[in-house]
Parts: sequence; structure tokens; C-alpha cells
Amino acid sequence: MISLRQLRYFVEIAESGSFSAAAEQLHIAQSALSRQIKELEQHLDTLLFERTARQPRLSAAGQAFLPRARTLLVDLEKAQCLAREVGQGVRGNLRLNHSSTVPLTGQLLKRLSGYLHDHPGISMEIAQQSSEAQLEALAHGRLEVGLLRLPVLRQHEGLWVQPLFEEPLLLAVAEDHPLAGETSVCLAQLRDEPFISIPHRQRGGLSYLSAELCMRAGFFPRAARVMSRKTTQMQLIQAGFGLALLPQCMQDIAPASLKFIALADEGCSSTVALAFRRDAGPLVETFITHMRAAVQPIAGKAGAYR
Repeated sequence: MISLRQLRYFVEIAESGSFSAAAEQLHIAQSALSRQIKELEQHLDTLLFERTARQPRLSAAGQAFLPRARTLLVDLEKAQCLAREVGQGVRGNLRLNHSSTVPLTGQLLKRLSGYLHDHPGISMEIAQQSSEAQLEALAHGRLEVGLLRLPVLRQHEGLWVQPLFEEPLLLAVAEDHPLAGETSVCLAQLRDEPFISIPHRQRGGLSYLSAELCMRAGFFPRAARVMSRKTTQMQLIQAGFGLALLPQCMQDIAPASLKFIALADEGCSSTVALAFRRDAGPLVETFITHMRAAVQPIAGKAGAYR
């Protein structure tokens, strides 16, 4: 079988014009160089050089072989470089999904942009998906990274769920709602208000957290006649069907007429987390490191799925 060494030696002799010059350039003995070329010619069953008293000259076979040998060496170098970059996590395709309550805006979008700027060899596929579906996709290898909102209820073996940042929850109401003019409200004031999102018994996330906060204030949120757990809930609020507790970042994508009001109760905040496999490779590790670099993880908010 033809070796990489033999190809390199052959090309070097052809380009330098002599065995002695090639041996000097390659830092090997001329006898070792000649032996490798002889083995290559034996393998090809043809002479690649016409040996003359002055300088070796490429034979017709050698002239035909030279451009292809050069191409093979270039392709192999590219393949080695690609493998090295993929192995180091600086090249590849990263599949990232985010929940509807984690819009890619503000600082989060800035971090993603910075990551892609710093890693030009990486491309991303981004889609929106519920937190539970993200964990399922991660567990089955259909996704590399998830961006979700805590809490998550269902555990999957082999996944990490790590807090990324925390942000305030705000009350979102229509502009003509009686509370629209308030600068802050207490949760207890919402006892009789219709909520356009209430928790599902098998789902965590924002609606589950909202219900927990309301129960802490002494009531369970009353369901509106029309409900949604997706970004369409803002249109429902705008239309006057009810209200909801939404994270501060949702202001970036909310209709201009929607009013956001601070909550006076303590602990009205929500945590965005990164989810990924414990056996994730360098590509995911590089991404996670970048995303967490600018923020101090929140201790005690979430753990690891083992």
C-alpha cells in the first residue's frame, strides 16, 4: 500500500529537482529517500523518475502521478485539520432548542452572536420546543443543547440541567386592564383574576412556577376561558382574555400595548437553564463554557440528572 510518507517524498523530489535537495529539505538520509521511492515504484509497477547522470527527470508516469499526489496530500491535510477542529469543539453543527418563554433576545442573543463570532467553524440549527420535549430529544440524541425555564418535573438519566441566569417575573395585562396604571402589585390582588396559563400536571416551566407563587400568596390561579402556554398568550392578554406572570425578557417581543407591572412579593423571579447530555463532546462543552462565562451560575436552583 502506498504510504503518506512515500507521497510526500515523491512530491518533494519532483518540486526540488533532485534527490539530494529533497533529502536535505526532508531532513533524512538520501539513501532512505531513494529506498522509499523505489518501494513506491515497485508498488505502482512503473518508474516515476528517469535517472540520469545529472538530475532525475519525471517519467511520463511520474508526470501523470504528480498532480494527483499533490491533491491527495492537500485533501489529507484538510481531513486532518477537520478532524482536529471537530475533536477540539471548534467546528461542527450544533442543534439548539429553546422554550417559548426563553426568547432569543437581549443578552441571550448577544451571547449567541458572540459565540458564533468567536467560532467561525461552527453552524447552528435553532428551533423552539417545550422544555419537556427538549429533555426528551436530548435523552435520545436528537439535540445537543436546550434552553429552558425551571422547574422541570421529569428527570432523564444522563442529562445535566444547569442554571444560566435569573430574571424578575412581571405581571402582564392589557392596556385597558384596571391594574394597567399600577407601578407594582401584590400577588394577592390577583386572586380573582383569570390567568391565561395554568400548569399541566406533567409539565413544569413558567406556568408551574406561576402557580407555586400564587399558592404561596394563598390562592390557586383561576383559569381564563381561553388559555395558552406559548407566545400566543401575549395576544390573548392583549385581547383581554386574562393576565399572566411573564419573565422580564418577554417585554422584548411583546406587543407595544401590553403593560408589564412589577410584583411586590419577594421571590418573584424565574431561572433559565441549559440542558445537555453528561457525555456531550467538545462541541457542546465549548458552547456551554462560552454561555456561562459572562454569568455566575445560581447555586441551589437546580441539580444534575444522573
